[in-house]
Order: sequence, then structure tokens, then C-alpha cells
Amino acid sequence: MDFALIRSALFVPGTRPDRVDKALDTQADAVIIDLEDAVPPEKKAEAREVVRAKLAQHQGREIIVRANALDSGQFELDLAALEGLALSCLSVPKVERGSDVEGIDQALLRLEKAGGLAPYSVGALYLIESALGVENAFAIAGHPVHHQRRAMVAFGAADYTTDMGMELTQEGQELYYPRHRVSNASHAAGLPGPLDSPYMIDLGDLAALEADAGRAKAVGFTGKLCIHPNQVEVCNRIFAPSPEEISFAEKIIAAFDQTRSQGQGVLKVDGKFVDEPVVERCRRILQQARPR
Repeated sequence: MDFALIRSALFVPGTRPDRVDKALDTQADAVIIDLEDAVPPEKKAEAREVVRAKLAQHQGREIIVRANALDSGQFELDLAALEGLALSCLSVPKVERGSDVEGIDQALLRLEKAGGLAPYSVGALYLIESALGVENAFAIAGHPVHHQRRAMVAFGAADYTTDMGMELTQEGQELYYPRHRVSNASHAAGLPGPLDSPYMIDLGDLAALEADAGRAKAVGFTGKLCIHPNQVEVCNRIFAPSPEEISFAEKIIAAFDQTRSQGQGVLKVDGKFVDEPVVERCRRILQQARPR
């Protein structure tokens, strides 16, 4: 699973095997089977069995499992249920400290060893969704374990605004600070661009979703969590490079390669000076434009 190419990640409840199959038939770049919020306590064991069955049935597909939080009393049970399966990525909610990352990593190492998987082969997706988590965003994203384990962070607005005592609004002004902080931490740590919170105010208002996704993209998010299949197309479109961006990037890279082959260090394209950061951004655009 290439985290850098995830534009949309679609949640499905762990109690609904039919929805897992339907989600995998959508254009979502990843599917997240949820063992946390979408599953009531009395259904957790049932949901774990569904996860086991679906991971075995759909080996090689882009499936992420969202476990319960570290301190929920359910996390170790979730991991025990995943033992022996070819798990690509584990998502953990309510990550708040660098020490949480350490705890998750140690749990994954135990899971990998028990299941005969290579150490550090399971990726980690950390959900930052509290005031403390936002404050410690770089301690989470920049943890040294990420030199060995693939990792990505995501922002959860519903729990964050609840924690802050704020109203979640369609305009999203209340998310300006946490989005910037989480995105900056992710990029500063060298992780793939983060995933933004699901848009939950009105699932039928795709224009509002598009505006919300645009605000997230503008501050460095490269994809978005989705809670309904109708959100996938919008997120894929918003977070994919536009034809104009792709054309510009191809032009810059071609000019850069030619300049370097001639032993020159200064590059101008259409009268504009182009330096290494611009070239690197163009490389990322072309990477994101690769066929899924």
C-alpha cells in the first residue's frame, strides 16, 4: 500500500461484510474496516470475525483495519484477532503522544512475530483527534520508529471539536488551526501528506464536501477519509492533480532533465526561475497522477 497515493479512504462498519465487498468495488484508494466507532461493544467480537474473513477473502487489496484505542480495553483483543493474517495497515484512533506510537509499534512487532510476518511490514495510520493529539502532532508524526515502519497521520474533526467544546460547522473555520498543525507536522516529519477528517455535516451535499476537501488540500492534505461511497469520486477528483498541473509538471521535469544533461544549474521555464523545491513538487504531482 503506497500511502502517498491515497486520495480517498472509505470507512465500512466491521459488522457489515456486504458493505466491505461493496466498498472494494468502488474507486476508493483504500477501504477501512472499522472496529471502533461504528461497532457497539456487544458487537465487537462479531466484527473481529468479519475482519478475519474479509482479509482472508480479499488478500492483496488495499484494506486497512481501524482498531479500538490503545486504552479502550479492546485494542489487544483486536490485535489477537488479526494474528496470522496478511495485514497491510493498522489504523489506531485517538493517538495523543509519542509514547502512544511506541506502544502501537511494540504491539505490531508482537503481532508480526506471532503471525510469521516480517518485522515492520504492517503500516500504521494514526488518527489525531484531540486537543492533546494536535498539540503533540510532531511527536507523533516524527517518532524515530518511522525510519523502519511505514506511517501516515489523519485528522479527526468530530472528536477534536467535541474535545474543544466547539461546534463543527460547514464553513470549517474552527478547523483552520488543527489542520495546519497536523499537516505541517506530517510534512516536517517526512511522512506522506496526511488524510483529512471525513465530511459529516450533510452527506448529500457534495458541493459542501468539495469545498471542504479543497480547504484541506490547500493546507497540504493529500487525501480524505470518507464515510459514504458517494464521497469517493469527489475526493479522488479534488486530491488528484489537474490536467493543467500534470502538463506543467511534465514540462518542468523535461526542462530540468535537459538542463542537467547539459551541465547547467539554472533553469527557466516560460520566463520563470525554477529551483529544486519546484522540481520536487512536480515530481510529487506526477507520482500522484500515476494510474491506480
